[in-house]
Amino acid sequence: IRDEILERPIERIRETCELTGATDKFERSLAELQVFLEKEIAAGYTGETRLTYDGLCFLREAFSRH
Repeated sequence: IRDEILERPIERIRETCELTGATDKFERSLAELQVFLEKEIAAGYTGETRLTYDGLCFLREAFSRH
């Protein structure tokens, strides 16, 4: 079930990264993103929009660290 919840937000985040030229950064950060989103789901957040937004915010921070 977690994979089903994660699938669409990750796809939307991937598409956003492709549009902004950050595909390589996305691929390098994917494992971290998945762990982050799994923690969000464990905390009770399962909405696609919320997970997508939170995931994009997480990646913005991750990209600035790399």
